[in-house]
Amino acid sequence: MLASGIYSVFRRQSTRIRPRVLCQTVGYTTSSALPTVNIVEVGPRDGLQNEKGAAIPVELKVELINRLVKAGNTTVEAGSFVSPKWIPQMAGTADVLKRMEHIPGVQYPVLVPNKKGLEDLIGLLDTNSSNPPLTDEIAIFTAATDEFTRANLNCTIKESLERLRGVTKMALDRGLRIRGYVSVVIACPYAGRTDYKKVREVTQELIQMGCYEVSLGDTVGQGRPHEVGEMLEEVKKAVSVEKLAGHFHDTYGTGVSNVLTALQHGVRTIDSSVGGLGGCPYSPGATGNVATEDVLYALQESGYHVRGSVANAIDLEKMVDIGWWISEQLGRENASRVGRAIKARRQRDEVKLKAKL
Repeated sequence: MLASGIYSVFRRQSTRIRPRVLCQTVGYTTSSALPTVNIVEVGPRDGLQNEKGAAIPVELKVELINRLVKAGNTTVEAGSFVSPKWIPQMAGTADVLKRMEHIPGVQYPVLVPNKKGLEDLIGLLDTNSSNPPLTDEIAIFTAATDEFTRANLNCTIKESLERLRGVTKMALDRGLRIRGYVSVVIACPYAGRTDYKKVREVTQELIQMGCYEVSLGDTVGQGRPHEVGEMLEEVKKAVSVEKLAGHFHDTYGTGVSNVLTALQHGVRTIDSSVGGLGGCPYSPGATGNVATEDVLYALQESGYHVRGSVANAIDLEKMVDIGWWISEQLGRENASRVGRAIKARRQRDEVKLKAKL
């Protein structure tokens, strides 16, 4: 289905089930009758890992995470236990976990690429006992093409899965929750169009290893709504949709449309990044993740309720503020269309107010 078709469906949905808006700032209903959408805020990890230039200070990462949680996010990726040699911006994740606030009920997953990374995390947890713990969840990752895993992990898909089996067993024995990622589920920068059957097979293996959920990533952002739908239908032949999440980049401007398509197909967890931060270091030309602000705005007054901790929602206005703040701190443009529009509206309102005085 094309994007225009998706929006027409949502228009009909909102006509049939138009929820009452609690307030203009947040704009979500708490009605339990509506399907709940969970947002995984990936800005502090996937969003920052590809930033160029000087190393991002630990204090800035800590502040970003704390602000995101105060805005209502209940799952925030806190970093990655990967070698700084390969991903320099993820250096200091252990210090981030130690210094940031830990709010009960909020998940702070960290990416663990291999057994060494998990051992480093477990060592940190052993020497920093706390309640709630610094984190109780890891994320692991692989891809749906051998070409991408060779570029990213220097191995084949089969070899990457074999390595991950040892990681997942160790994590489960430790009582950690495990979330999986599959990259390039629509297209690969090295292999072209992805075989959706391979996406299904890899996803199924991750679930069998013990992942409670697998996030399907359109890493290069080339995916179109009809392709996302076709991919999901193939994966659902072997994996329950309740165990699937969507992770969309906005390279071609289809990020939000792809989110809506995933929701139509039963997916209820969406990864997004404040200010549209992000980009894969192993995917040439890929721009940032779909912006959290854009996803929140698209779902306002819709047939879905976005879960959060501020008035049972995520505060869009606060997220816009965070998007502009972190973009300025990094010296980059704010990639959120909604963030730019709301800032322009605020500036226009200020001019009108001054004119009345």
